[in-house]
Amino acid sequence: MTTQYAAIPILRAVNPTPLPDGASLDTPALYFNKELSWVDFNWRVLALAMDERTPLLERVKFVAITASNLDEFVQKRIGGLRRQEAADVRQLSDDGRTPTEQLRLLHHATTQIHSRMTALWENELKPRLAAEADVRLLRYADLNAGQRAHLHEHFHAEIYQVLTPLAVDPGHPFPFISNLSLSLAVVLRNRKQQTTHFARIKLPRPRLLTVPGDAEGDSTGQTLLLPIEQLVAAHIDELFPGMEVVSAHPFRVTRNADVRRDEEEAEDLLEMISAELRERRFAAVVRLEVDKAMPEYDRQLLVRELNLRPEDVYEVDGLLDLTCLFQLANINWPALKYAAWEPVIPLRLQLEGESKDTPDIFAIIRQGDLLVHHPYDSFAASTQRLIEEAAEDPQVLAIKQTLYRTSDDSPIVKALIRAAEKGKQVAVLVEVSARFDEANNIEWAQILENAGVHVTYGLVGLKTHTKATLIVRSERERIRTYCHIGTGNYNPKTARLYTDLGLLTCRPELGRDVVNLFHFLTGYAPGQRYEQALVAPEHMRTRFEALIDAEIAHQQQTGDGRIIAKMNGLDDKRMVRRLYEASQAGVQIDLIIRGHCTLRPGLPGYSDNIRVISILGRFLEHDRIFYFHNHGKPITIIGSADWRTRNLTRRVELAVPVTDPALQQQLIDILHTALADNRSAWELDAEGYYRLRLPAPGEEVREFQPEMMAAARRRTE
Repeated sequence: MTTQYAAIPILRAVNPTPLPDGASLDTPALYFNKELSWVDFNWRVLALAMDERTPLLERVKFVAITASNLDEFVQKRIGGLRRQEAADVRQLSDDGRTPTEQLRLLHHATTQIHSRMTALWENELKPRLAAEADVRLLRYADLNAGQRAHLHEHFHAEIYQVLTPLAVDPGHPFPFISNLSLSLAVVLRNRKQQTTHFARIKLPRPRLLTVPGDAEGDSTGQTLLLPIEQLVAAHIDELFPGMEVVSAHPFRVTRNADVRRDEEEAEDLLEMISAELRERRFAAVVRLEVDKAMPEYDRQLLVRELNLRPEDVYEVDGLLDLTCLFQLANINWPALKYAAWEPVIPLRLQLEGESKDTPDIFAIIRQGDLLVHHPYDSFAASTQRLIEEAAEDPQVLAIKQTLYRTSDDSPIVKALIRAAEKGKQVAVLVEVSARFDEANNIEWAQILENAGVHVTYGLVGLKTHTKATLIVRSERERIRTYCHIGTGNYNPKTARLYTDLGLLTCRPELGRDVVNLFHFLTGYAPGQRYEQALVAPEHMRTRFEALIDAEIAHQQQTGDGRIIAKMNGLDDKRMVRRLYEASQAGVQIDLIIRGHCTLRPGLPGYSDNIRVISILGRFLEHDRIFYFHNHGKPITIIGSADWRTRNLTRRVELAVPVTDPALQQQLIDILHTALADNRSAWELDAEGYYRLRLPAPGEEVREFQPEMMAAARRRTE
């Protein structure tokens, strides 16, 4: 049937330049701008909030996710480009644009999505919540006398003492405004001296305050909430006795990411700046969000004191900082959310538990490799069980693991501590520069060290993004190695939200490779060799390029060249060029890329044979799968790396082949199910437009993530 597409009004951020005749594969017009492509990804996230088929509270959550993503983008990507601009970096992006040109385009793109996001919340979702769930976000003017009396008491009991008004005058310099904090800008007038003054009040949390239903406090089944800035503004005169309050309006600043840290999402931008310039303090604030009703005097004062340009000001016609909608999305109203999903226990692990003589997980793995797919398969019953059993098993001699991110109350870390306390050799590589988890990881590292675990902190100049565990076990006078190699972190919380794959294996060749990898990570062994594993930055790129070249050769010889790859992002110019070369040779290529993509598919003479889709849904697509047809002898690979320059060049990454025919088929089925999606898949065209597929009339709905749930259930039957 003919593919149909949804008419969701989404603007395109990328703006490719015209392709000249006879262009070489290095021509900038063959590449989408990475930053603008990222904005397009967030349009697709916001589209989930626009989509009537998405449950209402999930739509609210996707608005909050979009807002959070934009905050991060402004800090890291726009902040990094600002530093490039200030450092007079001349190097062009792959699509041939200077930092200044990119900033101009990004300003237009981000203000558009910010405005659409706010309008969606204010004009559609907020009224729908009130009508369908009796959840209302009120203004102070909407409150009755009883509600005001209740909140007046709450203000004096819980809020008044916390507030710290900061005045600005010759004796009080303009205060430091912390990143992403919500504040009130207050303009005051001294009647006696006829002078005007400015003060800033940082607002505490929680952002949304519960309001009683009526004067008697009967909630009448409603959920009534008031933004805290409304309550503080209503009591502002109590904070400045003797002064006339002229105005009080909320504002919020977004700061550059700290240049002293190796920021995960901006490392490619920062590396172009010399060390001397990186230490120079560039403009610290890169965005100012203000209430649309804020008077011009207040606004200009903030712009002047924060050293901003007019284009740095985002005028918000509604609620500032929509990340607070996470608070609303967490309301317990199952009918307005996705149906609950409980991960299943893989059949081999499940059946073994019915006998008193249950084999340990090592016996199960010796029967053959296991492939687990989270959150469809249970993390606790597979990956977590492996590490917990290893900690208790007296035959286990050593456990080694890379720890990139984990949960606050991590059962994985607790198991490693128990293993060390039992006298096992335990070595953990902790990546302390994992974005948002630096403090958490350092704390875990100290706890592990105190328990006797050997802790290392990665390699100088390289971020360790690998997801691997090595278990060394003594069995009948021989040593056997067991491995878990995954695409996601050892985090039981995100394992319920992100789609990730894990291979549990005792294949000797992979065991030797992972042993060598840990020797490389913890010791001085830069010349390591690997039998099957693909390890970045030394070998992964050349191995992938060789596999693409092999498909070109197969296409030329037998006409059956075929590549399917699923990943989070694609921006490595060398890999994109290689894919163009394969397409020109006739190789059929399908790419399933959740996030940004700099490759332009469907260009005559360049990428006629390349198709790109993006799938977004209730779970975050995070697994990486690579399939090469190999003339009927398929090669399937999973791992921690995307085809991004940062993964292939600046990180330690691990990918491994899955060779068991049944598990290979499972991976191939995952890829084909994704490609067949006609409900949540977006097709990318050569001009940068993403179009959401819809089933044609009479066509069966095929949605990837629900089909993966059904497949997981079938595997347990």
